[in-house]
Amino acid sequence: MDWYHEPPQWRVEGDTLTLATAPKTDFWRSPDGSTVTDNGHFWAQPVTGDFQAQVKVIGAYRDLYDQAGLMLRLDEANWLKCGIEFYEGAQHVSAVVTRGFSDWALAPLPPKPAALWLRLKRQGTDIQIHYSLDGTAYQLLRHAYFPPAERLLVGVMAASPTGTGFEVIFEGFSIS
Repeated sequence: MDWYHEPPQWRVEGDTLTLATAPKTDFWRSPDGSTVTDNGHFWAQPVTGDFQAQVKVIGAYRDLYDQAGLMLRLDEANWLKCGIEFYEGAQHVSAVVTRGFSDWALAPLPPKPAALWLRLKRQGTDIQIHYSLDGTAYQLLRHAYFPPAERLLVGVMAASPTGTGFEVIFEGFSIS
């Protein structure tokens, strides 16, 4: 796995990645085209064909838009991210799909969940994002189109668009 914008601090122990985000980092292309930010932290590997990626995410979210989860990336204008995002003082499950411009969907979570499990499944141009609060019962968050490509990057991402950074732990990242 390789870094796209390596965070200031990170370590791997077994199947656990712990990192601290840098301030003013994000992946976002505003719908009106006025803002393009592509400096979030993304630890990824190339994939071909259909796959399923999954991970457990635990974070110390505190500032508006602090975020962590899974990312799928073709290039700077075609990617998606999903996971937890801190918004209006609470954790939300979130998905951003970007095809030239970003869109954003989110739903509130129970207060201060201990962790969030994510599954990202690709079948051709079909992407499904599922999440779970217990690692067993998964719920569909988003079903989206993603441009066809032979090779994509998939991995974990984290960013702090407005804050000073936060610590996040990713456990059990896998691709099958």
